[in-house]
Amino acid sequence: MKRRSLLIAPLALTIGSALANPVVVRSGNARLTIDIAPPGTPGFSSLVQGWVEKSAAAIRRYYGRFPVPEVHIQVLIGGGPGVHGGQSIPGDVPLIRVRAGSGSRPKDLLEKDWVMVHEMVHLAFPWMDLKHNWMAEGLAVYVESIARLQAGHLTREAVWGDFVKMMPRGLPAAGEGGFEVTRTWGRTYWGGALFCLLADLSIRRETSNRAGLQQALRAINAERDFRRAWDFQETLAVGDAATGTRVLTSQFEAMRDDPVSPDLAALWRDLGVVVKDGAVTFDGDAPSATVRQAIETAPA
Repeated sequence: MKRRSLLIAPLALTIGSALANPVVVRSGNARLTIDIAPPGTPGFSSLVQGWVEKSAAAIRRYYGRFPVPEVHIQVLIGGGPGVHGGQSIPGDVPLIRVRAGSGSRPKDLLEKDWVMVHEMVHLAFPWMDLKHNWMAEGLAVYVESIARLQAGHLTREAVWGDFVKMMPRGLPAAGEGGFEVTRTWGRTYWGGALFCLLADLSIRRETSNRAGLQQALRAINAERDFRRAWDFQETLAVGDAATGTRVLTSQFEAMRDDPVSPDLAALWRDLGVVVKDGAVTFDGDAPSATVRQAIETAPA
């Protein structure tokens, strides 16, 4: 999958723009108000609604509920087929904006797109100071992938193949510091995603696979979300308490200021992820194959 090759640029539209011809859908107990600007044909509007509902269902499966009681989603029409960027804005009723081409086909929105789920992930974590943006975006990258896998929207070959290809971009280059020192695109998006994967693995190993990052994030979202700012380390502590570990806190302390470069080749071997000539296969006898399989599977 060719994803996240560029940092998503903010979309130009004033926050105060009035919603025109909104459609309201429900995701569990949450209210999602969808606005398409300019309004499309009935067929296109129906496609957008299906896209939002499918994305919301994946998020609800991952978190056990939709992360906030209400959200406004603005779909701005422009450009060629497909989705061309997204942005999430916090508030009492958070706002998600995405740009999509009017010529988008069902496969562009319902199969290929990752942006809508990515932006919805932001809703489940508190609004943070910019210095913690690596965590916000890293979570969105990692959880979007796993949530879509658990929902059956992606294959495990696609997800792990993407991780193998893209996570090296999150490693620190010579002379770079930790996540809150060096804030490049690669360190923010894929370095943050690598932080999440490492935390997921550590939690599962410390709990004998009884819990993982998913349980920590569900606990965080049960107490706080994107509607307001919260203290970052207090938020990590909420997740740690839910898993009975200190993984999130200790890993943040280790990687905040100082660069950490895990051996990714060894990591993939340990998980049983094998990539050869572009094809992804899995070794079920690898030491941590059961940990990988638990990450792939939605909790009961």
